[in-house]
Amino acid sequence: MGNKQEELEAIVQQNSYNLVAITETWWDSSCDCHAVMDGYRLFRKDRPTRRGGGVVLYVREQLECIELCLGEDEERVESLWVRIKGQPHVGDVIVGVYYRPPDQEEEVDEAFYRQLQAASQSQALVLMGDLNHPDISWEDHTARHMQSRRLLQSIDDNFLMQVVEEPTRRGALLDLVLTNKEGLVEDVKVGGRLGCSDHEMVDFRILRGGSRAISRIKTLDLKRANCGVFKELVGGIPWARALEGRGVQECWSLFKHHVLHTQNLRIGASP
Repeated sequence: MGNKQEELEAIVQQNSYNLVAITETWWDSSCDCHAVMDGYRLFRKDRPTRRGGGVVLYVREQLECIELCLGEDEERVESLWVRIKGQPHVGDVIVGVYYRPPDQEEEVDEAFYRQLQAASQSQALVLMGDLNHPDISWEDHTARHMQSRRLLQSIDDNFLMQVVEEPTRRGALLDLVLTNKEGLVEDVKVGGRLGCSDHEMVDFRILRGGSRAISRIKTLDLKRANCGVFKELVGGIPWARALEGRGVQECWSLFKHHVLHTQNLRIGASP
């Protein structure tokens, strides 16, 4: 963070954030006196063996919270998991912060996925961080590299949604926000940088307890469906070529994406 700390505190004060997550802090014990921010509780995990990395989560002091231990391999993964206590009639929210170095080994990736699986069992989860998978196409839910496809598989296995849509670094979407609850994360905005960072900041709201009463559930109106055109569009996709060389999970994700996309085009939805 270095000389970005004063700028960070000014931005936080101006926007009155309840939570602030930071990746790649590059902090060590020499930064202890500069890390504290008035009015916030600090959770941090520095990289112990080499320079760089590190994650931080600031939580406003008025929020009751506790850090969680998820798995035996937590020391190898640059992640933090904190449970934010909800009101009596509102459930708790687990908030995670994660940094994945571009050269991270598959074994450490798997340790993180075990953490993610454990955290996904909660009623409300929000994970944010830099996952460094620039080859993923979030529109098609596909990826070129095996480790990126493994992330997509974990997202599907844990019924998660990725809600950031705009690039966050030089045209690539690296900084993600994952959640397991529809409508929990809204008003996602990408823009602005902290100091000389080459990553854009991601700003969003967490609606604890689903404070909006309007239903987001839609049902298909099959009376308006053009089944002939639907069949023609789906059947016209060169499936043999599209699925060649892909695993079962990736084939299913790609097939599901095309079917749902065609469905949205050709079958109307009623609230």
